[in-house]
Amino acid sequence: MPELPEVEALAGYLRERAVSRRVDRVEVAAISALKTYDPAPAAVSGRTVTDARRHGKFLDVVFDGDLHLVVHLARAGWLHYRESFPSGAPLRPGKGPIALRVRLDDGSGFDLTEAGTQKKLAAYLVADPATVPGVAKLGPDALAADLPTFAARLRSRRGQVKGVLTDQSVLAGVGNAYSDEILHAAKLSPFALTDRLTDDQVAALHEATRRVLGDAVSRSLGHRAAELKGEKRSGLAVHARTGLPCPVCGDTVREVSFADSSLQYCPTCQTGGKPLADRRLSRIVR
Repeated sequence: MPELPEVEALAGYLRERAVSRRVDRVEVAAISALKTYDPAPAAVSGRTVTDARRHGKFLDVVFDGDLHLVVHLARAGWLHYRESFPSGAPLRPGKGPIALRVRLDDGSGFDLTEAGTQKKLAAYLVADPATVPGVAKLGPDALAADLPTFAARLRSRRGQVKGVLTDQSVLAGVGNAYSDEILHAAKLSPFALTDRLTDDQVAALHEATRRVLGDAVSRSLGHRAAELKGEKRSGLAVHARTGLPCPVCGDTVREVSFADSSLQYCPTCQTGGKPLADRRLSRIVR
């Protein structure tokens, strides 16, 4: 799933490449991805791209006349920028992974795509991004929150720190991958309870959040959209590295699996050397 650094980089790339270009037309191939109907996609035609922004993990493409295309890429969505599109008929609904295409006046533009069968990519065409339900519920931006704000938000929700850190209403922008990285950098178990964290642990978590996200943004900015996934993978210490050595201590990175997700951690760095129970394996043993 694209998280804060990747969405920030996508917005930066659109600012460099698409701003000042006029929209030729918008084509919708996956009707289910478009969550609004007024104004219609045709309302964007002829407008100029004036900015690209980020709200948590939401991408916001701004057009003149204060119209916004707000996109949540979900788990399997992505933005692909094209320098040119094949000539021919417009997109056909229901064909292929493309959900929505924006064509610009210089022949370039971008596709919003989604792989897999679970179609959760969401696009909203609105006058005010705050009217998008997911944006309206966002907490403070995880990269911008100072320590007092961070501590107050974290302690506002009792639960395992991994889940609270990824709750977008608590702090906006952190997902499954970067929460693993942040907790590893802070030397905290993903199952630590937020109401039992000491002030020093909260401060370490805040510093790790700023450092991990800031470094990821710095690595990602300036890359083309097609390069961002590889750049993200290259910077990960524990996430998606099950069975590999921890780059800090050399211990084997472990995994805990859930119904539709998993987390990765280093026992030596985060849990005092004790492996966490993998619920998937526990069910098999029973």
